[in-house]
Amino acid sequence: MNNPGMTSATPGVPQVPLLDDDTIAFGEEDNANKHFVHPYIVFFHLVFRCSAIVVYMLCGWFSDSFIASFVLVTLLLSADFWTVKNISGRLLVGLRWWNYVDDDGKSHWVFEAKQNRVNQNESRLFWMGLVMCPLVWSTFFIFCLFGLKFKWMLLVLIALTLNGANLYGYIKCKFGAKENLKSATTEFVKRQLFQNASTFMFTQPAPPTTANTGVV
Repeated sequence: MNNPGMTSATPGVPQVPLLDDDTIAFGEEDNANKHFVHPYIVFFHLVFRCSAIVVYMLCGWFSDSFIASFVLVTLLLSADFWTVKNISGRLLVGLRWWNYVDDDGKSHWVFEAKQNRVNQNESRLFWMGLVMCPLVWSTFFIFCLFGLKFKWMLLVLIALTLNGANLYGYIKCKFGAKENLKSATTEFVKRQLFQNASTFMFTQPAPPTTANTGVV
């Protein structure tokens, strides 16, 4: 039986449990009145992505070994890909994408969206990290291309592939499998960049509220 509010791209998709432990169920988090419902998930959503970029930029300062730098950045990118795909997308924005192989050996891609209340602070940070990091790696790719640094270009292509896969998957979850993803992705990236920039520049702190003392 399909979960309520769950949509998928392929009918008859087998339902698999998201987690086998006692973690809060998919889309059932009570997040209406909290600044961050999953602070540790937000932290790890961003720390692996940012660490991979920082290590890539500064690895030449601490080591002359390309192999060591390549392996370290690849491990961080892999940890980021797994965390974003399996944990942070499900808990922070109620989205999930995955793949299964049917009895005939045919591979199916499934994109799911849970219609639940999403914490806006967590959602904003999720999409900001998801959109900004591929843009940063795209900039690195341009520098490697014009600088003729082909061995580093391979590492950047790995980063773009892993980051781009999550970005594509979650945008497809959000807009649906049958939408025009080219136009939808362009508009979504522009909107997210504008919203994040305006939020951090113009948002004013909320005024303190007066507590009801209950005096008659």
